[in-house]
Amino acid sequence: MADAALRIMANVFLSSMLLLWPMQAWAQEPFFKGKTVRIVVGFAAGGGFDTYSRAIARYWGRHIPGNPSIIVENMAGAGSLIAANHVYKAARPDGLTIGNFGGGLFMQQLKGGAGIEFDARKFEFLGVPVQDNRSCVFTKASGITSMERWMAAKSPVKVGATAPGDLVHDGPKILQAALGLPIHLVSGYKGTADIRLAAEAGELAGGCWGWDSIKATWSRALDNGDAIMVVQMVSKPHPDLPKVPLAISYAKSDDARLLIEAGVTIPAITNRPYVVTPGTPKDRVQMLRKAFDATMKDPEFVADAKKSRIDLEPISGEDVQKMVAGMFNLSPALIAKLRDALK
Repeated sequence: MADAALRIMANVFLSSMLLLWPMQAWAQEPFFKGKTVRIVVGFAAGGGFDTYSRAIARYWGRHIPGNPSIIVENMAGAGSLIAANHVYKAARPDGLTIGNFGGGLFMQQLKGGAGIEFDARKFEFLGVPVQDNRSCVFTKASGITSMERWMAAKSPVKVGATAPGDLVHDGPKILQAALGLPIHLVSGYKGTADIRLAAEAGELAGGCWGWDSIKATWSRALDNGDAIMVVQMVSKPHPDLPKVPLAISYAKSDDARLLIEAGVTIPAITNRPYVVTPGTPKDRVQMLRKAFDATMKDPEFVADAKKSRIDLEPISGEDVQKMVAGMFNLSPALIAKLRDALK
């Protein structure tokens, strides 16, 4: 009798386990399997942000558990503010929408800029592929072939820009305030690709954006001398540009130097962030962060990046999170000076 009871209990237990097994297997299925992840780029196709995101998208999915497909969607406008606001407040917090927009928008939030509908400190940062070397490039035809010629220009030099909050716009404004450079800022372009085309057409003298983007998208003009690097807005020269002067070396006061450092140099480090919406489950954030780090080390991706002439100097999502939080600890006096420079 006891043996029969034991056999019945064993059969019931076995049947229960067989019923539970499919549920357990389903629960262990990677969330991203069979899904499509969108990278929402805040600038037009053909520019530096777009170039980086399309290169990264080809490899990122292979390092995410479940190997999802990754597509790039351009959502240009307002210096990438439209994309940043979209990822923050409209995208679902499920990890399937990744934002890539200008980190200069964080400074806009700090100084109380119009149209900011996000809190930068609440984004979940996944990483940055390269620390921007903000530089100014002009066409040979414009006559602005050196910093000295720019400073001596008899009329304001037409510099192309996107919109307030993007360093393509704010960088020249900071230089104008700190160094007194003659600048006529022509804003409203959707991205650096449009600025480049306008410069080639003679509508602009040039513009100021990341060296990595400049050399990736304007290589022919650089090689034949039709485009000339004039100044770098960084703390030390890029290895590719040892003879191009630093803007900070032209500063005549400590206030001017601090303005360039806080307004351009520091924000440039975190200027190409990849983020997901606040509230995204932490385990998915960690998956995406680890996959981003692995992509940056993927030999095939590194070789592809080199072939495409895009630099890699990645920063982890955790470190970017700390840097952005630190920006909100600047002194009120310095924030006031930045606000005056960028108004």
